[in-house]
Amino acid sequence: MESIVKKIRSKFIKVREEINRWDELQSCLISQFRNASHIVDRLQLLQNSNNYGVLNCVSGMRGALLDKQIESLSNILVSMRKTLEEFRCIALSLDKIHRDSKQLVNGGSSQLNKKQLQQQIGMKPSLSYCLDSLMFIHEIYNSEYLLKSSVISALSEMALKPSVSDLGALQQLLVDQPNIQTEEVQLVFDVIFAEELS
Repeated sequence: MESIVKKIRSKFIKVREEINRWDELQSCLISQFRNASHIVDRLQLLQNSNNYGVLNCVSGMRGALLDKQIESLSNILVSMRKTLEEFRCIALSLDKIHRDSKQLVNGGSSQLNKKQLQQQIGMKPSLSYCLDSLMFIHEIYNSEYLLKSSVISALSEMALKPSVSDLGALQQLLVDQPNIQTEEVQLVFDVIFAEELS
């Protein structure tokens, strides 16, 4: 049983790597969202011919500027979808790590009973704690991925009918990551790797 705990603990190293990659993608997505928001704001101004002043006499100026901004927005939205796909891959990876760990525990030559699953060996956490923690981490990151997908879809639709307050609210949702409970995730890692920290 101790060897199974060690194998599952090693899976938490992969989980930590995935979460670190998530954090990098989070910064990238927020930057992309801000850039897209600026363009959406700008599109409103560019559509009003009163904002061009003397440039109104330059033939095709307004159309060219609008086209360029729409092209830039389209490119950013494509980049955001690629970033979202990377978030999805992380959520899938976390799910696979949980399923593989569960299989490792349930698929052994001898089935472990509930007492054995909850038994701690020294400073090492119980198998039950490890499996529950892996499931918890997958669930919160998968929920956050689904929220991010919804926010990006809303941004795409908003490009046609922008609202400054709605853009701000969507950006805040991305920044806050309401489904991810960072303190609880850190506590899981502290428990899993307590032996190494002491």
